[in-house]
Amino acid sequence: MSTALTRSATAGLLIGMLLSVLDQTVVAVALPDIAADLGGSGSMDAVGWIVTSYVLASTATGALYGRISDRFGRRPVFVTAIVVFVVGSALCGLAQTTAQLIAARTFQGVGAGALFVLPTIALSELYPKHLRGRVQSLTGGVFALASVGGPLAGGLITDAWGWRWIFYVNLPLGLVAVALTAFALRLPRNDGDGRVDVTGAVLIAGATVGLLLVAEWGGRAYTWTSGVILGLAVAVVVLVALFVWWERRAANPLLPPRLFADPTLRAVLPATALLGALLGGSVVYLPTYLRAAYGMGATQAGLALNPYVLTFMAISSLAGARVGASGRFKPYLLTGSAVVVLGFALLSLLTPGTPYVVLAVGIAVLGAGFGLLMQNLVVVAQNAASPADLAATTSAVVSVRGLGLSLGVAVFGILLARQVQGRTPGPGAMAIPDVLFWGAPAAVVLVALMALLPADRATQS
Repeated sequence: MSTALTRSATAGLLIGMLLSVLDQTVVAVALPDIAADLGGSGSMDAVGWIVTSYVLASTATGALYGRISDRFGRRPVFVTAIVVFVVGSALCGLAQTTAQLIAARTFQGVGAGALFVLPTIALSELYPKHLRGRVQSLTGGVFALASVGGPLAGGLITDAWGWRWIFYVNLPLGLVAVALTAFALRLPRNDGDGRVDVTGAVLIAGATVGLLLVAEWGGRAYTWTSGVILGLAVAVVVLVALFVWWERRAANPLLPPRLFADPTLRAVLPATALLGALLGGSVVYLPTYLRAAYGMGATQAGLALNPYVLTFMAISSLAGARVGASGRFKPYLLTGSAVVVLGFALLSLLTPGTPYVVLAVGIAVLGAGFGLLMQNLVVVAQNAASPADLAATTSAVVSVRGLGLSLGVAVFGILLARQVQGRTPGPGAMAIPDVLFWGAPAAVVLVALMALLPADRATQS
């Protein structure tokens, strides 16, 4: 491919990725307006499913898209997914009831499942191995920008034009992504046997949805010992066991068991899930703390997270370039894990009277740690995989991170609810630093997993 085509394809892929992540976060700030418009203030519990249905659909389908694109090609699958996402966005904007909006969000999420997985795969095929770190750092920057900037963008759009435009703005951006990738993305189709592991996809999707529902409902909608939660937990265990059994027998498994024979992937996959959980828990609840502790509005709180976003993007870009030049990942991953521990430790020390500049330092440290880790973990996994397993490996890493992010939000929410119990009356958000404290010991586990990584392999090619 020519340089111009490569750049155009990269731009199209990154726009699709931006849309996918943005729609996980951009809607949250508009939920009160949506509830008032579609069902009144009493429907907030049901309105919460506008976020949950999208996350469930995108997380459950993410792992399947890598294998489908092996069979049909990256470009047609990505373009089809974008079209599904755009149609779903239009239906969301046209919805007249909460039920219609939830259904449209589920349809939109099915398309979104491909929009982070496939760009991550395709970018690794567009560029040689020694440039993967630098290129994948762009995806990390997009992820950070969309995750933290989503609430800010949602607030601005809702205030200016109304909540429906949160979905309508996806249409022109999605069409641009379709045009760029349809024209410029040129990749050879992998030599697969033509079979897609539908049974494995159904089993893992069912287990994923069940696990997310346990995290979403447990201790809130239902007690942990209720029949619903226990039944879901048993179903998850059974589905995972069936998935493992099936993958050992499938002709073209969704997640080949041989991947877990590699010591690199045995460390990277759990580390990626844990990283996603830490990222999700911090990103979702920090804006709430900023509003409660400093009296900021939604827009101000979004802007106040700039130290996190800017540091994340800068460190991710610099680390990607340095890693690509040296081929040495492990020192950066160990350093990043230690910096994440420090970031959570600093944030756990916040009090109602702490100046904002101290909080800014804490979130900048956290952003630096995540910037060193997130996309470098993806590249390490990709470099450990054979060309035939690249799509399956990338799908697994990205899907596991998405699952971890969703679980992290739920677990941090449960911890926050427990912290608030028994406190003197006051904003519950003021307990968020106490919850963030638990991020430090969790990040210590991340350090241990990075220490288990084998010595760096050569990445030049």
